[in-house]
Amino acid sequence: MQLITISVKTRLAWYGTTVFLSSAILLVLEITAGRLIAPYVGVTIYSWTSIIGVILAGLSLGNWLGGRWADRGADERSTGIVLTLAAAFSLLSLLTLTVIAPLLQASQLDLISASFVYVLCMFFIPALLLGIPTPLLTTLALNLDRRTGHIVGRMHALAALGSILGTFVTGFFLIQYFGSRFVVVIASLILLLLALPFLFKASRRELVGLLLLGVMTVTLTQVRQGFTSPCESESNYFCLRVIDASAQAPFGQARGLVLDHLLHGINHQTEPGMLISPYVHLMQELIGQHFGEQKLAQLRYYFAGGGSYTQPNAIKYNHPDASVTVAELDPLVTRTVQQLLYVDPSTMEIHHGDARAVLFRQRDASFDVIVTDAFHDIAIPYHLVTLEYLRLAKSKLKPGGLYTTNVVDVFPDPKMVKTLLKTMQQEFAHVDVWLDRIPQQASRMTYVISASNSRIDNDVLASVHGFKRRWLRINEPLSNSGTRLEQLPIFTDDFVPVERMISSLLLTAEGL
Repeated sequence: MQLITISVKTRLAWYGTTVFLSSAILLVLEITAGRLIAPYVGVTIYSWTSIIGVILAGLSLGNWLGGRWADRGADERSTGIVLTLAAAFSLLSLLTLTVIAPLLQASQLDLISASFVYVLCMFFIPALLLGIPTPLLTTLALNLDRRTGHIVGRMHALAALGSILGTFVTGFFLIQYFGSRFVVVIASLILLLLALPFLFKASRRELVGLLLLGVMTVTLTQVRQGFTSPCESESNYFCLRVIDASAQAPFGQARGLVLDHLLHGINHQTEPGMLISPYVHLMQELIGQHFGEQKLAQLRYYFAGGGSYTQPNAIKYNHPDASVTVAELDPLVTRTVQQLLYVDPSTMEIHHGDARAVLFRQRDASFDVIVTDAFHDIAIPYHLVTLEYLRLAKSKLKPGGLYTTNVVDVFPDPKMVKTLLKTMQQEFAHVDVWLDRIPQQASRMTYVISASNSRIDNDVLASVHGFKRRWLRINEPLSNSGTRLEQLPIFTDDFVPVERMISSLLLTAEGL
């Protein structure tokens, strides 16, 4: 039966359902966009700003075009065509990603620009198309029911409720159970199903054209492997991959954990105590230097962030009696390292939750060492760099305890490192910044910062265990060059301008 022959009440209900579901699909695509581009640009406030801005821009333009089209006589057939095009272009986002990702990765674009280009190319047109049905169907509904306020209010409410549903269902459920690409495919199918009842009045030529567009979209996406995810598994937090890293080990087999686009750590199959990443090795050497080798077996550790569990695993291998507590936000990360990265979590006390909240709940616990290794590339959890967090960490340290963290920043003027140094100096008597080498040109580096109430005497720290390495304390040259410490703020819970401090990474190719 054609849609035109059904009752007014039923037609209005179908218009409202279409507005509700199309609005939900738009937010499904918006949330999924963050996961799709994360393997290439990570997850930062700037990637989400690009996503939200582009989606809203497309939606706004679509609303405007839909309203003008409705005034010029657009009908139900027009809605069907738009929804079919939205389904096709939503699916085309996966094809588009396979085309632009190699180009952007080979370019010299900074992270902010790259994030914007990814989202603009993939989701602007779907957002524009999904902005058209609401004003179009609202106008058609007003032709059936003259209660203007009632109809307009209901359509706006349904669009908002659909957006809310799409946000929560995608963020809390769909991605971690089905994966981002499957979610996009299902979203496209739902849009196509929504379109079908509106296409009864479409001409044969229009139907053939839409069918050819759908076939071409699916075929090209399949040929370009757009349906194939770079992730081995996805959670609500990360795209996870395990890679063969044996080439970075001196012998045997090693595997690395990649979260989004960052290699988080490398674990050796037969030598769990092997610390291949220089910054992880340095953290462990600092602990030995601070406490003395003879005390390492009895220390109590707290790790804010598990990641690949490389350092906690090495500690338990070398010192089975040491106590290791790990706060890891993502349970899937823990399961992955247990299954594929040679880690036995049963030897540790593991809490799945926010590292600061978990540390706060350790009311009667005190630790010799607290390691904050929860920073995800240049995406820095604000609440783990503030003065209030450092006070909490210090309150959980035993007298003579050691706090260490690592930060990715530029060289030679790392404002983020300097600001964190200044903030830590408010709580600890001695704060040191370490590098494994001094670059000869501007580059991206991983810094290690250690803090305690006792000083490490040597400015050059040589490794005692593992690879023969040396690290340099750079406090003096850091403080005497570039931006002065007095020009920088102290991070607090009320004021954490992290992005401003790492702007050199965000605005240059070094950030990618």
